[in-house]
Amino acid sequence: MPKPERLSPEQIASALATLSGWELANGKLHKKFVRANFNDAFGFIARIALLAEQMNHHPELFNVFKNVTIDLTTHDCGGISALDVELARKIDAVA
Repeated sequence: MPKPERLSPEQIASALATLSGWELANGKLHKKFVRANFNDAFGFIARIALLAEQMNHHPELFNVFKNVTIDLTTHDCGGISALDVELARKIDAVA
């Protein structure tokens, strides 16, 4: 499988304009979700894990009570790639 290509700052800005609530933070696509309760947050994380595994692209997931914070970056290319944008869209679809 070829190494994913790192997106340019212009490509990242263009992608962010189409993603609701996502921002650039510390060189990663970043978003915070507030769920109904801990069980809902944990279930949300489990659904994301299944999506990520299907893509073989794994996000950084952080959970505190009903809050889920997600950071997306592609380590293979040292930045944000189209895989991160695709996963962000899929995460939003299950949110």
